[in-house]
Amino acid sequence: MSNTNPSFKPTLSLFDATMIVAGGMIGSGIFIVSADITRNVGSAGWLVLVWLITGFMTITAAVSYGELSAMYPKAGGQYVYLKEAYNSLVGFLFGWSFFSVIQTATIAAVGVAFSRFTAYLIPSVSEQNIIADLGFIKISAAQLLAIAMIAFLTYTNTRGVKGGKIIQSTFTVTKLVSLFGLIVFGFLLAKQSFWSENWQTGLSAMQDMGSKDAGGALQATGWKPISGAVLIGAVAAAMVGSIFSSDSWNNVTFIAGEIKNPQRNIGLSLFLGTLIVTLIYITANLMYLHVLPLQSIAFAENDRVAVTAANQIFGNAGTIVIAVMIMISTFGCNNGLILAGARVYYTMAQDGLFFKKTAELNKNAVPAYALWIQCLVASLLCLSGKYGDLLTMVSFVVVIFYVLTIIGIFILRKKQPDLPRPYKAFGYPVLPIIYIILASLFCVGLVWSSPTYSLWGLAITLIGIPLYYLAVRNKKQEA
Repeated sequence: MSNTNPSFKPTLSLFDATMIVAGGMIGSGIFIVSADITRNVGSAGWLVLVWLITGFMTITAAVSYGELSAMYPKAGGQYVYLKEAYNSLVGFLFGWSFFSVIQTATIAAVGVAFSRFTAYLIPSVSEQNIIADLGFIKISAAQLLAIAMIAFLTYTNTRGVKGGKIIQSTFTVTKLVSLFGLIVFGFLLAKQSFWSENWQTGLSAMQDMGSKDAGGALQATGWKPISGAVLIGAVAAAMVGSIFSSDSWNNVTFIAGEIKNPQRNIGLSLFLGTLIVTLIYITANLMYLHVLPLQSIAFAENDRVAVTAANQIFGNAGTIVIAVMIMISTFGCNNGLILAGARVYYTMAQDGLFFKKTAELNKNAVPAYALWIQCLVASLLCLSGKYGDLLTMVSFVVVIFYVLTIIGIFILRKKQPDLPRPYKAFGYPVLPIIYIILASLFCVGLVWSSPTYSLWGLAITLIGIPLYYLAVRNKKQEA
C-alpha cells in the first residue's frame, strides 16, 4: 500500500470501454452453444429466434443500465445500483453471488475453454492428461493451464489498468475481425449450402437431447415435436448457452471510476458493445445454417459447431483456425472479467461488507488484494470440473439480479426523482417492462427444465443473508 493514498485514475476512453463490453461478452460460447440450443428447439427458425431474443434482452438491459451508470458513475456498478434502489442487503447479495458464482465461475469456465482448445495445438495440455489423482479429485494439465492463465492475467492487472487496457483492446479487436472473417468466408467458400434445407424446418419446435454411444459420443435419438409449457422450458434451457455467451456486458459499469467522462461513455459503450456482439452472434448462426445441415449443428463432435463449420470452409486446417480463434477470444475475455470483477469487491469493502484489505489500492492504483482473492476462488472452481452445472447456476442467478436492477430504475425514478440523469433508459417504460417479463419467463423455465442447479444457484445467493448480518455486526464492533 502506497503512502500517497492512490485513487482510481480515469484513463479509459470510449473505445477502451466498448472493447471491455464486447471483449467480456465474447468467450467460447458462440463457437459451441448453438449445438445445445438446436437440440433443445430443433429448427432453424427457433435457433435464430433464441439468439434474437437473447440479443434483444441484452441490448435492452444494457441501454437501461446506461441511466444507472450516468446517475452513479463510480466503481462497483451493479452493486451500487442495487444498494441505492433497495438497500445494502440486496447489494451485498449481488456482491456475494458475484464473488462466489457469477464472476469467478465465469472466469474458471472461460479459462478451461482456453485450455481445451489449446490442446488442439499442444496435446499434452488436454483434460485427458491427468497430472495428479488425489482420490477425491483428479487434476488435469488443462486445469493447471487454466489456473496459470488466470494467475498471469491477474498479475498483469495488478501492474496497473494501462496494461490490462492494452491486452483488452488488442485481443478484442483481433477476435472481432477474426469472427467477421469466419462469417464472410463461410458464406463465400462453403463447398455446399444447406440454407434451403435447414429453413424448411421453419419454426417447427422439436427436441432431441440425444444419447451417448459406447464411445461416449453424443448421437441423435429422434426428434419429437414440442409445444406449450414444454416449449417454454426448452427455450429457457436453450437460452442458458446464449445468455451465458452474451453475459458480462455489464463489466464496464464496475470500473466507472477509471473511465473518462463516465456519464456519457459508459452508457454509449454499453449500447455499442452489445450491438456489435449481438450482430456478430446472429450472423455467425446464419453462417452455421448455410454451411452445415441442422443435424450436424445439433450433434457436432463435443458440441464444437464452429470447428465442424470451419472444416467445411477451410478443410483440415479449420480445426486449427478455430482453436487459435478461441484461444485469442477466451484470453481476451478473461482479461476483461478479471480487470472489472475486483472493483466490485473493492467497493463492498469500502462499505465494510467485504475483507478489509480489498478496500486498498496498490501503488498502481488498482485493488491488487481483491484481484488475488478473485484469482484464488476462480482457480479452485477450475478444479471442480462442473462447468456445465456452473453455467446453469450462473445464468439463473445473473438474470435474477438483472431483473432486480432494471426494476430498480422504476424504484429510483420515484425514490430519487431529482437526481441528475444525463442519460435516460431508452424506451422507458415499455422496453424495460418487456425485458423484465422475458427474463422472468426465462428464470421460471430454467427452474422447470433444470431445477437442481438453478435452485443451487439461488441457495448460494441466500447463504449471503447470514453473511451480511455477520459483516454488519463486525462493522459495528470495529466502529
